Amino acid sequence: MEVTVLVQATYKSFQMLDEARDRATQILDTAARLTSETQILQRKRIEEIFKGAKQTKAEVTRFIATFIIMFGFWLLLSGHYDLFHISIGVLCCGLVSHVSHDLLFANPRAGDMRVIVKRFITYVPWLLYQIVMSNLHVARLALSPSMPIDPEIITFKTKLESDISMVTLANSITLTPGTITIDVKDGVYYVHAVSKKTAGDLMTGEMEDRIAHIFMEADHVYVQDVLDMAPIFVKLK
Repeated sequence: MEVTVLVQATYKSFQMLDEARDRATQILDTAARLTSETQILQRKRIEEIFKGAKQTKAEVTRFIATFIIMFGFWLLLSGHYDLFHISIGVLCCGLVSHVSHDLLFANPRAGDMRVIVKRFITYVPWLLYQIVMSNLHVARLALSPSMPIDPEIITFKTKLESDISMVTLANSITLTPGTITIDVKDGVYYVHAVSKKTAGDLMTGEMEDRIAHIFMEADHVYVQDVLDMAPIFVKLK
């Protein structure tokens, strides 16, 4: 009788030990799983913090770049450099930059906004030259006794993709004497040209190609794109 009780007690003890071991294993597994999940959540939080900081830095950089460009044009066109007018210029340019900084530098394929700014700066002298030459052409038409003016409305489908590149092309056409952008609808430009020459110059597509080169549009890939972006890819690597 005593042996039987002893065997049962021993069996019960081992059973309790097995249950305790199983519970301990479950607790350890749960703790390990919670620790792993906590680490994953912490890693995600850290990644979100760095991502947010990176986005904030990009936003600030875009705002500063847009403000510099806006304020530069303000100083160039204003002609008044007293404290009052400069203060008004800073206020207006700051407000416009805050609203539209994501428009001017919105191309995600650019990689580095410095490339766009550099190319835009080199585009301005070419545009100014075209404005001067078009002024001379329109003046010659107006001063000619026969006034050989042959106005027409031309249309063409652009290969540009982003809004900022399309707006740049439309404004460039309007700034050039002899041509005015009437409307842009579904990528189709409607332009009024004062003569065959101005229409022909526009239809060559040189202005469109230069603007596509600035914003690195997909259908206008240049060897210079690779050369400009190579240092950026090396740093990212």
